Amino acid sequence: MSWRRFDIYLVNPEAALAEGHKGRPCVIVSPDEMNVQINTVIVAPLTTRGRAYPTRIPCHVAGKDSFIVLDQLRTVEKSRLTRRLGRLPQPSQVLLLEALAELFAE
Repeated sequence: MSWRRFDIYLVNPEAALAEGHKGRPCVIVSPDEMNVQINTVIVAPLTTRGRAYPTRIPCHVAGKDSFIVLDQLRTVEKSRLTRRLGRLPQPSQVLLLEALAELFAE
């Protein structure tokens, strides 16, 4: 299986939290070079709730207005990515990369 930056997956919650929870959509933000080498990926969750904020990138995914939540980045094992939901639209990819650069700049 191939895991690529900007792909959107349904991510299973950790085992302790899994009871009754179907998972959360997340976008892969780690670079492809990293994704093929190790058993984990870095993801940012998506939400349809909340408001605009510098670490929340607006996007339109699966017919819904959503936010990429960069203040909740996490590393997950690839085995927790259960189903590919799609791919982040190109304009949102640019916004995401710009926000990540700003977030980690000096």
